[in-house]
Amino acid sequence: MKTSRTYESVLEELEELRFQLQEATETIEAIRTGQVDALVVKNGNEHQLYTLKSADQTYRVFIEKMKEGAVTLNKDGIIVYSNSQFASMVNLPLAKVIGLSFLDFIPANLKEDFTSLKTQGWNSDSKGEIAIINKNNEPAPFLLSFASLELDEGRALSIILTDLTLQKQTEKQLIQNNKQLEEARFAVTKTNEHLEEIVKERTSELFRSREHFKFLADNIPVIVWTANPEGKADYFNKKWYEYTGLSLEESISSAAQNLLHPEDIEITMKAWKESIEKQQRFECEYRLKRVVDGAYRWHLVNGEPFKDETGNIVAWFGTATDIEDQKRELERKDEFISVASHELKTPLTSLKGYLHLIESEQYLTDETKSYISKGNISVKKLQHLIRDLLDVSKIKGGRLEFSMNPLNLTELIHNCIENSSYMSPSYKIKEEVEEDVFVMGNEERLEQVIMNLLNNAVKYSPDNKNIIVRLEKNERVAIVSIIDFGVGLSDSDQKRIFERFYRANSNKFSTSGLGIGLYISSQIIKEHNGQMTVKSKLTEGSVFSFLLPLTNKSK
Repeated sequence: MKTSRTYESVLEELEELRFQLQEATETIEAIRTGQVDALVVKNGNEHQLYTLKSADQTYRVFIEKMKEGAVTLNKDGIIVYSNSQFASMVNLPLAKVIGLSFLDFIPANLKEDFTSLKTQGWNSDSKGEIAIINKNNEPAPFLLSFASLELDEGRALSIILTDLTLQKQTEKQLIQNNKQLEEARFAVTKTNEHLEEIVKERTSELFRSREHFKFLADNIPVIVWTANPEGKADYFNKKWYEYTGLSLEESISSAAQNLLHPEDIEITMKAWKESIEKQQRFECEYRLKRVVDGAYRWHLVNGEPFKDETGNIVAWFGTATDIEDQKRELERKDEFISVASHELKTPLTSLKGYLHLIESEQYLTDETKSYISKGNISVKKLQHLIRDLLDVSKIKGGRLEFSMNPLNLTELIHNCIENSSYMSPSYKIKEEVEEDVFVMGNEERLEQVIMNLLNNAVKYSPDNKNIIVRLEKNERVAIVSIIDFGVGLSDSDQKRIFERFYRANSNKFSTSGLGIGLYISSQIIKEHNGQMTVKSKLTEGSVFSFLLPLTNKSK
């Protein structure tokens, strides 16, 4: 019959267990803090003594302060010592770590690997990496350093555990970075190879373009030159060297100026300097000395500024065309026009007189009178033509002279509009003029200019018959504008419309004329110290304007 336990016996047994637990806790704490040098562990029915002969208190404190974990195993793999760091690594109280098998912290699939490392550690000092279950209950990489210890109670195995988690992460990141770096290096290499191919191709294209330019420049019948942004020449084609006989060094020096005709040096240098300062197109005519015979020949020189995307000049490109033969032909033509005009003037005057005498006879029929009237109209047109041709001759010879007096430009415009309305009754001419605008000028010549502009507005506006004549002024000048809504002018025509004998080309519209009316008008305005301009757009019309300095009425 089983004896029943009394309440008092149970309390005594519980108290004994509490005493043993307290004693065990104090013993472990004493071992951890270095207060004891030996430990008795019960092994089956026997007790085994473990001592640490060299483990003085200083050494134990050092072990406790280590960042690495430290454990000591007996021959059966039981943990007989652990520092606090290892207990923290596995997230267990230190009291619970001691007495556990170290295999409890090894993942199941790695237990054999650990056994192999442990066996090697018993034989000699060694190291090895293996995963240990950490405080997050996850396998983490550790470096285990093994060393066997000879103790009084027998051999023990000391293990220093270094957490490699951060190192492995760093290595992984480093590998990833190296991979990215290698990919970037490969991409850069490919890019460089591509750029080298592009540079090689572009260099080849530039070489071909340069040779192409050089071939063209050396085989055209004009001088070709280039200059830097400051206007200093840096290239000439073969035609230049053949014509001047200079070397490149001489050509880019001041010696080249000695080739200019003395009378042309000042005006040429002034025009070139102005073009550079204003960054605008250079155009000039000057005489250039030819090396073979020392003759000065006229050249038309053009220079275009080449600008980058920001609008800054990076180079000048230009040509110099020999126009000596054209000049001579033009002079012969001018001479012919002058002689022909004078020769035509006398018989035309006689013809006009005879028509007037015939017109005064009483016996003429209406049909005859009609013929005489048409003849007078033709004579009048011919007189205007001869006058214009004579004016061209006078302008060319610098003999376009006339008297200048104060005149009321407002009244002159009124009279011109009235005359034009009689001549072209189907056109509506609108006046937008300020009153009493006075200028210094020749009334006959200014009337010639205004009537020429009105006649052109009528001539080149066959469909839209509205014309505006505007007179306005500011503090210094009077501005007269003739506005039509006709066929208009292209940009290229606007640049040359005031040249002698130039006529605008149009596929949609054509009219008669010699192309000297606007040339004469612009020269007349120039002689009045004024300026003539044009603004136009194809199919939308044109605005011809001239500016004249204001003057006082009483002057």
